[in-house]
Amino acid sequence: MYKGKKVIVVLPAYNAALTLEQTYREIPLDLVDEVVLCDDASRDETISVAKQIGIKHIIAHEKNKGYGGNQKSLYNKALELGGDIVIMLHPDYQYTPKLIPAMVNIIGDELYPVVLGSRILGKGALKGGMPLYKYIANRFLTLTQNLLVNYKLSEYHTGYRAFSREVLQGINFNQNSDDFVFDNEMLSQIIYAGFAIAEVTCPTKYFEEASSINLPRSIRYGLGVLRVSGRHFLQRMGLAKFSMYKAPNVG
Repeated sequence: MYKGKKVIVVLPAYNAALTLEQTYREIPLDLVDEVVLCDDASRDETISVAKQIGIKHIIAHEKNKGYGGNQKSLYNKALELGGDIVIMLHPDYQYTPKLIPAMVNIIGDELYPVVLGSRILGKGALKGGMPLYKYIANRFLTLTQNLLVNYKLSEYHTGYRAFSREVLQGINFNQNSDDFVFDNEMLSQIIYAGFAIAEVTCPTKYFEEASSINLPRSIRYGLGVLRVSGRHFLQRMGLAKFSMYKAPNVG
């Protein structure tokens, strides 16, 4: 708990058996109330490792639903468990769990309802091993997105995110893509709904076991990001209406 608020860390897992325990051991369990893992039909021993290290809440997809589909299961479960502050952390150890207290403080003290761990603030991305082509694509896409959605972030593509319960209940994330573009659709919805976003500098590590999408999928992802930003622009200018921006019905 943090000031009476329930803190939940959610782990979207796919073939994370080699890095899951290292990630889990760094989660500050004196602050975090629950850890929820969703295994997206991994081909390795992810679920076995999760059970061995003591993760109580495990969701197992029988068929691979994709990165977005994984997150949908996690956020719905976190809300069901009564989470007030929900942190999405990749179990591939690319992002350090040691930033969780800072992210919880920002949301728990009601400074911002959303916190992103940015790899681009500072100069850590390339030093951490981010491939040059990904860095250049990140900068180009972020510049374009800032212009189209009328916001200012250092990057839209980090996988390290924290949300208040109000945010998760206030956007229609279940309608989003099941693929990697889910992350950008979610940020677009958050910005359109008027929720403020904080960023904290986040060191990152690129190594063989860390998950990463290949070049063809990166290109498809980039085109998807541009499509989402284009829709956001049309929506905010009143030139079109997209159902993803409608507020969800919450009981």
